[in-house]
Amino acid sequence: MSKPVSRLDRIAVNPTICHGSPTIRGMRLRVQDVLELLASGMSYDEILTDYDELERDDLLAAIEYAALDSSARVLRVVA
Repeated sequence: MSKPVSRLDRIAVNPTICHGSPTIRGMRLRVQDVLELLASGMSYDEILTDYDELERDDLLAAIEYAALDSSARVLRVVA
């Protein structure tokens, strides 16, 4: 069985960006923002069209981060 792919390297925590909230690749787009877009019912394609700087793996990274964070298993590292 192969090891699951992790995309958490796309999530950055920097105290000088968005007050230290987890962001996508250090951009000023928080994981929370991406999750709210998904929760609103937007499809991946709609989000990627509206936010051309995002990639599909960024959306999957946000979901992976939320899944781990909801179970308190995320190690928060400040860059």
